[in-house]
Amino acid sequence: MRPRLAFAAGVLALVAFELANIYFVMPFLGSQRLDSLSLAYALYRWRWPIRAACVALMLAGVADAWRAGRGWRAGLALGSVAVAVAAYAANFVMAADKMFEQPRTLSLRPAGENQVPLDGLVVGIEVNGEARAYPLRLIGYHHQVRDTVGGTDVLVTYCTVCRTGRVFSPLLDGKAERFRLVGMDRWNALLEDESTGSWWRQATGVAVAGRRKGMKLAVIHSEQVALREWLAIHPASLVMQADPTFADSYPKDDAFEKGTSRKRLTGTNPESWQEKSWVVGIEIGGRSKAFDWNRLRRERVINDSVAGTPIVLVLAADEASFFAFERPDAETHFALEGETLVGASGRYGLSGRGPAGNLTPVAASQEFWHSWRSFHPETERY
Repeated sequence: MRPRLAFAAGVLALVAFELANIYFVMPFLGSQRLDSLSLAYALYRWRWPIRAACVALMLAGVADAWRAGRGWRAGLALGSVAVAVAAYAANFVMAADKMFEQPRTLSLRPAGENQVPLDGLVVGIEVNGEARAYPLRLIGYHHQVRDTVGGTDVLVTYCTVCRTGRVFSPLLDGKAERFRLVGMDRWNALLEDESTGSWWRQATGVAVAGRRKGMKLAVIHSEQVALREWLAIHPASLVMQADPTFADSYPKDDAFEKGTSRKRLTGTNPESWQEKSWVVGIEIGGRSKAFDWNRLRRERVINDSVAGTPIVLVLAADEASFFAFERPDAETHFALEGETLVGASGRYGLSGRGPAGNLTPVAASQEFWHSWRSFHPETERY
């Protein structure tokens, strides 16, 4: 091969690499339907040696291309521009952590100073007696927020393409790990830990590539409810506020939260059991079950069992806030009177609290059916 052709080959290889490096981890046509996670991770981990090899190939042919005349000199310029554009687009424009940045300042305010709409949805947590609420319209953009609640480090995550809110402990190997957004796989956000560069799936908290593959982040119980409902149960809760730096990036309406959006990636299908339909998923003891949101809206309270554990799933009057609890026994079936769960064991508020004691909460998540089915392939349907 003539040296000048080495330059052309290096340009084509480097442009193709930069595009491939983002194609497999971003929602391009067909990319999320491929079983390409291992390839995507290998390309990313070996990105600098690959780039160095491509640049070496280009440099090997520069002198010969320059001597070859005006046409090749123009090719040198065009090739260099193509490489620069591809590299800039892949690493600064389309890179996930550049498109969705972390808060510059995490502002938390009590109810009296809150500026977030009360009918907006939040991911709420209570740790060691301290409560926090993280609005979907904020964490849906940031994808992850680090905080300390009740003296405990927490990692609050959300993926709008899967409609999955998860809260984890970031403690790994005895230290609070930091993460950055890498992209997505099977439509779900991927996070990379700072210490080892391992990739973690947001919907499950499991490391899917890298040295920590197979490890799982500890889950911290959370609930997705309207802020008004959360504050009624946790009046002393602090509420995350918008970071002014990202005022133009946050959603301008509540279409995503309300399910009225029809966008390709984050829109909702109002029918049941379609890719973008809503379900409430519950997993107990390695077994899982999905409950159709439309049916929950009609019935408001569902008595069932998952993995042999009797549970009750209830929807508040706002048709947005939902809760799941263990039933004391299989024979106790709850009915709903106003906003009170009534059963043989007593009466309970939607917080699960009652005069005779408290119901045990069950982890339940509202998400798109395609997401729950992808990461719980053996799931049952109610």
